[in-house]
Amino acid sequence: MKMSRTRLTPATRRLVTKVYGRLDYAALGPVYCYEGGDEFWRAKRGACDRLGNRVAVVLRRKLGRGGRSLYVGAGVAELPALIMETVELGRTVEPYNLRRAEVAALNRACHSIPLTFHAVDAAGAKGQFDHLWMVSVLNDPERFPHLSPLSYGRGNPLTLDPLKFETERRIVRALVAHCMGKLAKPGFVTTTTEEVLWIAEWCHRHRMPYRVGKRYYPTALVGDPICFIQIGKGC
Repeated sequence: MKMSRTRLTPATRRLVTKVYGRLDYAALGPVYCYEGGDEFWRAKRGACDRLGNRVAVVLRRKLGRGGRSLYVGAGVAELPALIMETVELGRTVEPYNLRRAEVAALNRACHSIPLTFHAVDAAGAKGQFDHLWMVSVLNDPERFPHLSPLSYGRGNPLTLDPLKFETERRIVRALVAHCMGKLAKPGFVTTTTEEVLWIAEWCHRHRMPYRVGKRYYPTALVGDPICFIQIGKGC
């Protein structure tokens, strides 16, 4: 079947819509916001589908068939990309997410397709991958409350706790090292513009060539611009 360069196949779009329709948004409400969960998902559900499909189409043009992708912190917004890789490219995807309630809801919604989310640290993933997805993970304000504001240029020198910041920076560097160590070279990284510096730092430390794409695509939930990075020879 000839694929459109601008759209997912009709079968994939139907499957994405079906999975979004099966999600338990009442269970997901407290995962993403402290109050107003129903209102949040009424506003964001369509954006997840629409913007997620757009990123999935771009990703399809960049990935080869039959490879392996490691998704760090993957959740509701990543469903179109995960389903596209599985259905259209025949790739193996391993999505990891530490929020157990979200993982349970996602796995229930994806029960009819070969897609399983893991509620453990992605650093424990086995083997090598030719694609690493790490979007809005290293700048997560809940997990890294002292580091995240600086990622967005909103750091306050009067309130910054340098000891807590340094602890979070060590955690981020360790996570990047574990995950980049699993990336086959040449390889491919999907991340946000705010997180590029962590990938770039790892590449400089290991004298690894890299090239950041010039096109950006907004994420559905927080609006962080997604970009694509080529890693290794040929950059």
